[in-house]
Amino acid sequence: MLDIASAIPVLETERLVLRGPKPADFEPIATFFADEERAWGFGGAIDRPEAWRWFASMIGHWALRGYGFWVITDKADGTPLGITGLWEPEGWPEPKLGWGVFEGAEGRGIAYEAAMAARAHAYDTLGLPALSSNIFPGNGRSIALAERMGPRFEREYDNVKHGRELVYRHPRPEAA
Repeated sequence: MLDIASAIPVLETERLVLRGPKPADFEPIATFFADEERAWGFGGAIDRPEAWRWFASMIGHWALRGYGFWVITDKADGTPLGITGLWEPEGWPEPKLGWGVFEGAEGRGIAYEAAMAARAHAYDTLGLPALSSNIFPGNGRSIALAERMGPRFEREYDNVKHGRELVYRHPRPEAA
């Protein structure tokens, strides 16, 4: 089996390690995507076979674009806490910074800490010229997190897969 996770950069923060997906991460990711409340911001709940396809696409995105979603883990014990990263499938105008935390990881600043590390990597290491977060209207928690990170609402966008989304533009480091 190809170990693509070892080729994905590892990012560390004060409390977290962001690393490439591993086979054992499928269970918490499938659980996340089976939960309508959590998966809503990713387009809604999906079954295990569709979660497997999403999981595989997480890995493939790294091979195709050189960036993608990391699994957020607790630095102390390695427990998977969520996902964050950069996503730019066919038909999207630019890379998107996204996040989602697993049950029990909410309200602790995990998504903020992880997404800030992913954004810094996008700008400082990858040199991406622009970055946005596309958020479904009504997703108050993600809108609040985006605004806490510094982006501001820029416009509405008709996503080729999900329909209307709100685009929040992330400031470049020198502008923040």
